[in-house]
Amino acid sequence: MKAGNVSYNDVLDLPDEVPVFPLTGVLLLPSGNMPLNLFEPRYLAMFEDALAGDRLVGMIQPRIDAKESAEGEPALCNVGCLGRVTAFQETGDGRIVLNLSGVARFRVLEELPARNGYRIAKIASFADDLDDSEEAEKAVDRDGLLETFKAYLQANDMEADWDGVREASTRSLVNSLSMMSPYGPAEKQALLEAPDLKTRAETLVAITEMTLARNSGDGAQGTLQ
Repeated sequence: MKAGNVSYNDVLDLPDEVPVFPLTGVLLLPSGNMPLNLFEPRYLAMFEDALAGDRLVGMIQPRIDAKESAEGEPALCNVGCLGRVTAFQETGDGRIVLNLSGVARFRVLEELPARNGYRIAKIASFADDLDDSEEAEKAVDRDGLLETFKAYLQANDMEADWDGVREASTRSLVNSLSMMSPYGPAEKQALLEAPDLKTRAETLVAITEMTLARNSGDGAQGTLQ
């Protein structure tokens, strides 16, 4: 798996402790790109520390069904995704706009004491996410995924860059559509935790078909973002 100028070939290339950025309804997947707009002092500090180190940050959702910890912070979901800072820009008004490139998912083993106001977790990365072989892509029903995507676009009067879609690898297509999907935190977490690319594609198709069926009687709702 390559992110920016760095290749990650083994879980030994990844840290076992990372700063984590809890954000509800946001999904980062391996090979995906996520823009972030940082303005809170603790996350600006997190960025500065990451930039001075390995540039890796763990994107993760807070658990919406859990009580807050003793420190007043929401509990974290069990699975998140590592992202490498591959671009950033200072805005001049105290904010930083950056891009995270997805590297590999991770499982939270333990939350560690906070550092400079931001949260730290001990993690175990998913080794399979670093495998760029085409075997996983061959198991995906790409045609079925595209048919469902087309139906969603038609129901919402939307267009797509079909030349770009056809040129995209199946891995990039599945992960990009999952990240762009307008679904809620629970659905986003299900897509993140899918055990393999085939299951993620099937989960995305199933969620989209249910949404289309639910909205068919009263007009389609939701937009890809």
